[in-house]
Amino acid sequence: MSKFLPLFDGLKLNSPLKTMSDDAGVENAKHIWENESLGGIAENNNPLPRPVVGLLLLTFITAMAWTFPLFGQRPSAAIYSDYIGIYKSDPVQRILNDTTLTSKEADERAMAMIEKALAEFPSKYEFQRTQHPITMSDLRIMEDKLIELQQTPGIDLEEYSIIGNEIVVANFEGNYKADGTREKKQPWWDKGYKTAIFWFLGFCLAVIITVKRLPPIDWKPDHSVAH
Repeated sequence: MSKFLPLFDGLKLNSPLKTMSDDAGVENAKHIWENESLGGIAENNNPLPRPVVGLLLLTFITAMAWTFPLFGQRPSAAIYSDYIGIYKSDPVQRILNDTTLTSKEADERAMAMIEKALAEFPSKYEFQRTQHPITMSDLRIMEDKLIELQQTPGIDLEEYSIIGNEIVVANFEGNYKADGTREKKQPWWDKGYKTAIFWFLGFCLAVIITVKRLPPIDWKPDHSVAH
């Protein structure tokens, strides 16, 4: 394992709060610490200052709090369902079929008309539409699937996620519904935090293992040995 994961070579877990290195690893670390000049740097064997730990936690909590409305949001099919009715309307179709306009100009004008029409009516998806704007090409790709879902009885569009060019059932597992199935909506508290927390805990675990591979903090190196 040392060839691929040297951090775990000689790992000892019977006293993790003291050291995670076996006796040979501890003695080797002590020898290197005292017998190599390390570029003239003399470092003592002290614990990580508590204010530094507190600052790390504060930074993490603050970042999570500030990004609450943004972090990990996944667009659902529901936020684009109103686009279809306006897209199919005569005024929008006249613009799209206007031969005096280039394809790009027609798409841009038609989408501007759709967005203007949507802005006239309050919607709980307004913020999400701002987060996840789409082009006319995106709408054309989603059109058939959105219409199919809208015409299917009992379908909740909030349970379908937009992933690339596909509209698929979301992979959330929420509360049980009356019919016994699980709700597939993204919970209000899950904005991608689970993924972020796993990364944070993984980072902290890697730091702890790295620090605890050093000799116990009750051992103080003799800096005169290497000089």
